[in-house]
This record gives sequence, C-alpha cells and structure tokens, in this order.
Amino acid sequence: MAEPLSAAKFRDSIRGESVTVAEVGEWRTHNRNHKGPWGPMHGVMIHHTVTEGTAHSVAICRDGYSTLPGPLCHGVIDKAGTVHLVGYGRANHAGSGDDDVLDAVIAERSPLPADNEANTDGNSAFYGFECINLGDNADPWPEAQVEAIARTAAGICRAHGWGAESVIGHSEWQPGKVDPRGPIGKKGGPALTMDKIRAHVTQLLDDDTAPTPPKPTPSKPAAKVVDLSQLIAAARRDPAKSGTPISYAGARIVEDALAAEGLLARKYVDGHWGTTTLTAYAKWQRRCGYSGAAADGIPGRASLDTLAKRHGFSVAA
Repeated sequence: MAEPLSAAKFRDSIRGESVTVAEVGEWRTHNRNHKGPWGPMHGVMIHHTVTEGTAHSVAICRDGYSTLPGPLCHGVIDKAGTVHLVGYGRANHAGSGDDDVLDAVIAERSPLPADNEANTDGNSAFYGFECINLGDNADPWPEAQVEAIARTAAGICRAHGWGAESVIGHSEWQPGKVDPRGPIGKKGGPALTMDKIRAHVTQLLDDDTAPTPPKPTPSKPAAKVVDLSQLIAAARRDPAKSGTPISYAGARIVEDALAAEGLLARKYVDGHWGTTTLTAYAKWQRRCGYSGAAADGIPGRASLDTLAKRHGFSVAA
C-alpha cells in the first residue's frame, strides 16, 4: 500500500532512469478524481494504444472519446522512447479487473493467477502507461520503446520501494484484453511479454550504478497536428449523427482555437464536430473574408492554416 507520488516526484522518478519526458499541457491536474478514489497505489500497468502516430495517439490518450473521457492513462510512451505525461490522478485506463490478481500484485507474488473476473476497480490502484502500437500482433516494438517501458516502470517501483512483480500488463488484469503484444525490433522478431519487461525491471532495480539523468530541457507540449482530410470527414459526418460521436479526435484542437476566438462556447469543445461547431467555423470563414457556399462550416486549407498560425497547431493534408 502506498500513497500516490506527488506529480513532480512521479515525473522525476521516470526522468531519473534516463528516460526523456515531455509534459503535455496541464497534465498535473488533468484527471477523473471527481469520479472516484485514486490511491492507495499498488502497481504499474502497461497498455498498447491500438493507434499510430505520436501526436494523434497523445491527443486521444489525453482527451479520450465521448464514451470514455480522458485522460486514458498517465503517460504515453512513443516509438522513440519518450514518455508524454498527459494526466495525473484517476485515469480511465485499467477498468475493472480480477481481485486475485490485485492481491498477488500487492503481495508481489508470482506467477500471477489467471484473470477470470472483473470485480475490482483498477483505476484507483495502478499507474497506467499507454504505449504506441497497433496491437495487431504484427506492429513491431522498437528496442528504444521497450527500454523506455522497463525504465519507466523501474523508476516508479524504485520510488515506491516495489519490486518488478508490481508491474503488470492489461492482459493480466482484465479478462479479454491482449495488451501489450507484438514482435520486438522487427516483424517476426521475438514476442514482447510482460515476463521480459519484469525481468529487465529487476535488472534495473538490482543495478548499483545509478543511471545518469538526461540534461534537463525546457518542457514543451507535444506538437499539435490537425489532419485536414479527417477533419473534413468529421465535419460532414458528425452533424448528421445522434448524440456526440467523435469521428476525429483532432477536431478538439480546432474547437479549442474557435473558443479562443470567441466563436464557440467552451462547453462545446468536446471533439464532436456537430452543428454548433459547424456554425462557429462558418463564422470563422466569414471572418477570413469568405461568404456564401465558401462559408459553410466545412474547413478549407486556407482558413484552417490561418487559424493554425494564430493558435499554435499545424495542418497536415
């Protein structure tokens, strides 16, 4: 049993294992604490994102979906081994899992029992890391990413005084989950397993030589990129759908910019390009000098580029 680390100590425990850390926005206070308890902490859980692309994956893990609000983890580990901190506190990552598994983690007992029940809240008990991988059992895990996973877990274990048995995969916690999985290094390479991760965590914790922390660099949010084609597709699909479906998570970046321009109420910054967002973007188009059919609320490259320059994101075709 352990109280959660402070946000600063959590960050520094990872950075202290020679892992590069990127701090995304107001990650320290971005959480789901209003939905339930967070702590005492019992371990570290590893997931895969089932996405590709760093900016896209970080945005989804930070903001979530209409049916599953973010943050979806505490950190996103990209293919190059950088950990992007997106939230701190209760996060929607572990869900309900097996109480027998939790008992084994607390006792640091191995092997873990089979996870055949979903009767215990894991969001209150585990630090969670989403690792960028398609999860199709074919997308390779680069060595740098695997190393960062082990070092990140080791840093948190070291800070709490835990052993490697406190590190588990989502597949070991919740019935039906398969993450993380896939080949290491290249297609057809050796399979990534949690036993391999735990073995490396043990090596790191047993090493008497303290790692050399990387030189501190100014923290910058992950670059924000909006894919124009996906945004246009969302602007055409979402208004016709009932509820608030999110067709493209990057829509929230544009909605945030529209809100900053005073064209969209903050409560509609949700990633759903509905009729309210459509109307707000049409107002932006008119502000850019367009009219008639050219100001229909469907984003175009020129108007979006102008908005992007004003609000710090870039546009991909």
